[in-house]
Amino acid sequence: MPLFEGLGSGGEKTAVVVDLGAAYTKCGFLLERRGPRFIIPSEIKRAGSPEAVRVVQYNINTEELYSILKEFVHLLYFRHLLVNPRDRRVVIVESILCPSHFRETLSRVFFKHFEVPSVLFAPSHLMSVMTLGIQSALVMDCGYTETLVLPIYEGVPILSAWEALPMGGKAIHRELHSLLSEQCTLDTDSGTGLSLRTVINSIPEDVVEDIKVRTCFVSDLQRGMKIQEARFNLDGSAERPAPPPDVEYPLDGQKILHVKGAIRDSVAEMLFEQDNEEKSIATLLLDTLVKCPIDTRKVLSENLVIIGGTSMLPGFLHRLLSEIRSLVEKPKYRDAATKSFRIHSPPAKPNCTAWLGGEIFGALQDILGSRSVSRDYYSETGRIPDWCCLSTPLPDSVYEAGKMPPPLMKRAFSTEK
Repeated sequence: MPLFEGLGSGGEKTAVVVDLGAAYTKCGFLLERRGPRFIIPSEIKRAGSPEAVRVVQYNINTEELYSILKEFVHLLYFRHLLVNPRDRRVVIVESILCPSHFRETLSRVFFKHFEVPSVLFAPSHLMSVMTLGIQSALVMDCGYTETLVLPIYEGVPILSAWEALPMGGKAIHRELHSLLSEQCTLDTDSGTGLSLRTVINSIPEDVVEDIKVRTCFVSDLQRGMKIQEARFNLDGSAERPAPPPDVEYPLDGQKILHVKGAIRDSVAEMLFEQDNEEKSIATLLLDTLVKCPIDTRKVLSENLVIIGGTSMLPGFLHRLLSEIRSLVEKPKYRDAATKSFRIHSPPAKPNCTAWLGGEIFGALQDILGSRSVSRDYYSETGRIPDWCCLSTPLPDSVYEAGKMPPPLMKRAFSTEK
């Protein structure tokens, strides 16, 4: 049970903060300051199914999604947090590009099934900026399924300038699994130097992720460019840099996987390789800057905030900054962007920065009471307000005590230039 019952504002019980990510979910309580209490995989295991079911899915029907979310939220409350959901408000840290049907289904789970008092939706990029005490930043979220860049200027997201690329931890895992299967060997009780495919069909993704975290890293710019040249050079004239040492990874008590050094320093290069449209995670930042008003670019470029679990790879931030400074010299960006770039160091690890921002935001005085969607309003309307739709005025009941005031809504989500 939490150790601070009744320490919330007004004597109410401390609110729950949930950051529902594509790969991992961070959950905990307000006023903890040290980070989320639990980090668990965003998946559930069902009887009769050999594989775990991912919770964050956008391409399934609403009823199936409702069932998955209901089971997962039940797991959060009654196995990890060990609290009564009816007693506590909820702060949900979400991506600003989260589909409406997923958001509405998640709200229905919290309000209808678990009957929480209120729900506050907090954009993850905006919450990350709050951890630093600044008003403007260019935020990159390099997560599991995609890399999303969104500028925040004076506390307002510039929605018209966002950029995204389907490159993240999932793409690295897929590439790493392929390289391990093709190039690596196994030592077992029956022999040494055996081909991986002859011993096991595939490596579980959690094992692939562990291999990535323990053995792989991001090379510096010069080395990375040489690795890319050698990879795409068909005549073999480009020479590859000397690889790092091989690593022995124990799969279990009877199998030892030999991870080649050439895999360790090359698997992350896919994040920085430009595709046919000359897009990479480094160009996303510069393309976003080009879309922003010219008088905001200097402030944004000097306040880069990098979040997401994929950005925790050793050497990632140094390589990203080198790539940006190299790309800004190209004609495409030479006159449109500034040349001064600095990366902030948030007071939390990149995978927990957004959660910590949601915790700080929810702990501010009267935030939960004035900016949350209450259970009463949801019961009356059967929906949550669509903050991005300003053409149709919302009913006056949403502005009552305990609901979001109109000035904040218009300021936070207006896309007017």
